[in-house]
Amino acid sequence: MWHAQRTARRWLADERGTIRKDAPRRVALVYPSPYRVAMSSLGYQCIYKRLNSLPGVAADRAVLPDDVAAHRAAGAPLVTLEREQPVGEYPLIAFSISYELELAGLIDCLELAGVPPLRADRGPNHPRVVAGGPLTFSNPAPLAPFCDVIAVGEGEHLAEELVAVGGDPDQLAGRPGFYVPERDGAAVPAVAKADDAVLPARSQIVTPHTELSSMFLTETSRGCSRGCTYCVMRRSTNGGMRVVPLDTILEGIPDDVRRVGLVGAAVTDHPRIKDLLRALVDGGREIGISSLRADRLDDELAGLLRAGGYRTLTVALDGASERLRAEIERRHTERHLLRAAELARAHGFHTLKVYMMVGLPGETDADIDELVRFTRELRDLCGRIAFGVAPFVAKRHTPLDGSPYAGIKTVEARLARLRRGLRGIADVRPTSARWAWVEYMLAQGPPEAGLAVLDAHRAGGRFADYKRAFAARGVEPTGPVARVPSTRELIQLRRAAQP
Repeated sequence: MWHAQRTARRWLADERGTIRKDAPRRVALVYPSPYRVAMSSLGYQCIYKRLNSLPGVAADRAVLPDDVAAHRAAGAPLVTLEREQPVGEYPLIAFSISYELELAGLIDCLELAGVPPLRADRGPNHPRVVAGGPLTFSNPAPLAPFCDVIAVGEGEHLAEELVAVGGDPDQLAGRPGFYVPERDGAAVPAVAKADDAVLPARSQIVTPHTELSSMFLTETSRGCSRGCTYCVMRRSTNGGMRVVPLDTILEGIPDDVRRVGLVGAAVTDHPRIKDLLRALVDGGREIGISSLRADRLDDELAGLLRAGGYRTLTVALDGASERLRAEIERRHTERHLLRAAELARAHGFHTLKVYMMVGLPGETDADIDELVRFTRELRDLCGRIAFGVAPFVAKRHTPLDGSPYAGIKTVEARLARLRRGLRGIADVRPTSARWAWVEYMLAQGPPEAGLAVLDAHRAGGRFADYKRAFAARGVEPTGPVARVPSTRELIQLRRAAQP
């Protein structure tokens, strides 16, 4: 464990912005993924900064060890970065959860902290365990067996309320934005919305040891004005997009920062995005954008991205065919992607990277074949193409909520068909169809799905363990249907059912 301790101390030595604070109320702020992922999360950094700004409160970070098995074998506790104090000694442990598959990391962190993962197994002498984060915008119900309280929605104000009462579920029950599983069961409240005055979220810590090395992150907007039917961001601010003024964004960027990441669900929809990029590039800074929309690309924007250090032009296609993209209301056409390819070549981008989904409701082999045909056109225009492909997973509180998973065999067959068709034409880098099924079970699941994660984790954490655990707990996927409804039909059915 000396190696792990030395690594953590090196992380802190290389950070800029670390907060070390003594206060009577202490919070262990835990991210259930490794450091390089945790410190790339703007939300995690935002809550870290906000809690430490409160009088009488000190928040210290802890992250999932890089090698959990080695950490467990050594018998060493999970400790915070700032104090090297065991997480289990803090009165309040607060988790930031980004997506469903991090539930296993939450269990690991609690076990390494010496805290029983299940709420029902903890007593009055154990810390209170709370959670928040992006997962709460879709389905936090599988978190319920592990947490005393879950903050649902935008966390700036919720975190303050939560810490003020030490995470006491009795005092938080019934308050807007707080899900108290012992009282609420599987009934999750509406997401909370932070005041515009707290926008934008900005990095507190800049470090080279992340996925976004030495990059300062700042929001350009919050929420999204687009209506893509698969996306939870349409719910994140109760409709619409809140734009941060240009001057506010620029004034919040420290003078010594050389790399700036612009964060938002639709960064290029900011009405002054070109002015913002030009100001950063003219100041000698490199730039990164979390969401580049192909229908916003033009020659000037592509030129600014290239001048800001971009080597790969990354866009999202999502549906494999024009028909599917129209049905999910993803307003990108082949024309937009062809224009992106032309701009990639004209400005000397090394690669055009395209994100897409397979397994959408109503998808057929013909849709995949259309993508293959279209990709040949793209390759002729720009050269190197890389696809990042993810199986479609229906999320709660979207028009496609409840849509069945296409099936592991079906998704794998579609991926194989895509690879064959694009051999020698484009790189295809898919995520696992099996683990996407696990994600689906959790995204659509009740609190019992969280119990199944614990069972699977204790059995070894392999896919087969998850499959058995979901079945044993009675958490089943949507059964087979005679005909899979199209995306448009599913949306129409859900809209008709709304009061």
